[in-house]
Amino acid sequence: MSTGRLITIEGIDGAGKTTLARALHAALRDRGVEAELLREPGGVRAAEAVRRLVKDPALTIGDRAEALLYAAARAQLVQEALRPLLGAGAVVLLDRFVDSSLAYQGAGRRLGIDAVLAINAFGTGGLVPDRTLLLRIEPELGRRRSQERGLPPDRLELADDGFFARVAGAYDQLAAAEPGRIRAIDASRDADAVLAAAVAAIEDLL
Repeated sequence: MSTGRLITIEGIDGAGKTTLARALHAALRDRGVEAELLREPGGVRAAEAVRRLVKDPALTIGDRAEALLYAAARAQLVQEALRPLLGAGAVVLLDRFVDSSLAYQGAGRRLGIDAVLAINAFGTGGLVPDRTLLLRIEPELGRRRSQERGLPPDRLELADDGFFARVAGAYDQLAAAEPGRIRAIDASRDADAVLAAAVAAIEDLL
């Protein structure tokens, strides 16, 4: 049984997950909370190698293979980093986790949420976040924000509007199904307001 806290940050591309993760990490440290910040896919060496594969726009990767690669990277992160950190009592902030695969591969790729949940339950050993912060934003605004970064789009960012609409819809369904775990935050607001809402949403865990 883990004694730490796992807090995950979710949302479509352009919602501001990475920005919030870094700001929340700094805010917790300012309060004297020794928090660890990790990302998905990645966080450990093997998972970072998988990250390069799944994001490479030059590669053709089938939908099922994509789902399995994400699950494999996640399994390694859980074994190598998350379980030890949580067992030591750490607060872990994680930029994406299983909900991303449920939304992106389960709904976006139309593989089925139950099927994707099954392979991830196996990969993670059933690890569930203590709290998930869902940054909710309209897909059109998220895509515009992503384009404004000026970076070449990765393989998933090249998907069409229908894909991102399905992803956003799936996130809403997940939040409705687990209101105790998943707290939705309006990501169209400025960064300070989003951070304040995030801190309020995890206050009871600290």
